[in-house]
Amino acid sequence: MKTSIIIPVFNEGENLRLLHPKLIEVMEALGRDYEVIYIDDNSRDDSLKLLRQFSSANGKVKVIHLARNFGQTLAIQAGIDNSAGDQLIIMDADFQNDPLDIPKLLLKMEEGYDVVSGWRKHRKDPLFSKKIPSFIGNSVITFLFGVKIHDLGCALKIYKRDVIANIRLYGEMHRLLPLYAVMRGASIAEVEVSHNPRSAGKTHYGWSRAFKVSLDLITVRFFDKYSTKPIYVFGGVGIFMAILGTLVGAGVIIRTIMFKGAWISPLLFISLMLFTMGVQMVFMGLLAEIIIRIYYKSQKEETYLIKEIISAK
Repeated sequence: MKTSIIIPVFNEGENLRLLHPKLIEVMEALGRDYEVIYIDDNSRDDSLKLLRQFSSANGKVKVIHLARNFGQTLAIQAGIDNSAGDQLIIMDADFQNDPLDIPKLLLKMEEGYDVVSGWRKHRKDPLFSKKIPSFIGNSVITFLFGVKIHDLGCALKIYKRDVIANIRLYGEMHRLLPLYAVMRGASIAEVEVSHNPRSAGKTHYGWSRAFKVSLDLITVRFFDKYSTKPIYVFGGVGIFMAILGTLVGAGVIIRTIMFKGAWISPLLFISLMLFTMGVQMVFMGLLAEIIIRIYYKSQKEETYLIKEIISAK
């Protein structure tokens, strides 16, 4: 069984000098067949130069140099697409995750789990810019998806290839990849890992990324519950708005006839607007239904997932 370590890199030259030798030492000590895939996301420091040196010195090291800066999510997708391992380890290049924790995650996966995530229980990060957004995000995820995980934002994770092979990453989806795997029936476990303070370079995370991840969470929730029935979302909202608009309009009519109120009223325009928007939402739901059905048919993708087939034969 081969293990692929996928590491996106953006301006992490100083940290790579610390990370790489320790990573190779850990993987060699494990005695497994492995490869290390670095994806340079168009770094502006000496990261690419170092990566070339790592590759020339070790045949198990592969470097993917992206044409421009695409962001961490697409860099990880490039690594997955160009990997050959049955187990995929994804981690950051900032050396805040210690390669010494990799054996613990691999050992946990051998218990039968499809995804194993690191848990930075004693996190060495700023409180307001990282810890608080992370706590809020993890709480929301537990509430919405019922996935009880303490630290979804930990970069160090291991996946079995077959649970994420057909998942395409967009936006900031790499942080939510375990949720997509769980939606496909994967089992997930969490292992406590160490966390080092950033020794060099600048962090690429903060409150701005929290907002992006929030929008991606909405997308995940939608696909989790309504990817095959979008009319339930759009149509439900549309019917509610249409009924509300009708009730407001009826109120205007009753007020005018019975209490001699004025016909021209802001409520009348609000009623028409709500009713019109409601009808539009229903039609949007119908269009979404058509698009979804065309998608599944054109991709020859089933609307269900089979984990295994058990037969006595």
